[in-house]
Amino acid sequence: QVQLVESGGGLVQAGGSLRLSCAASGISTSLNAMGWYRQAPGKQRELVAIIHSDGMTNYGDFVKGRFTISRDNAKSTVNLEMNSLKPGDTAVYYCKFTSFSDNTWGQGTQVTVSS
Repeated sequence: QVQLVESGGGLVQAGGSLRLSCAASGISTSLNAMGWYRQAPGKQRELVAIIHSDGMTNYGDFVKGRFTISRDNAKSTVNLEMNSLKPGDTAVYYCKFTSFSDNTWGQGTQVTVSS
């Protein structure tokens, strides 16, 4: 069973940067995708960024070049570098692991961007 441990959330001023990390354990297949989703109060959970085991990435439309997702397959970690943060980026950010046999969410980490 896959388990995810997230870190790196916090409070930052608008225009600042944060780095989120997610470490996975219990992975049984190298064919997988790891990504970040976010959910703001009163809104649906939405894709931030996802990276597949072959390195292909997808980003939410709102990212517009501000965020970069990367992964270290040897360490089973995924990182999200967030720059030029805006108050609208305030949300709980969730790590997600997906494979043919697993679909696991992390517990979430709060990101708050002050104006």
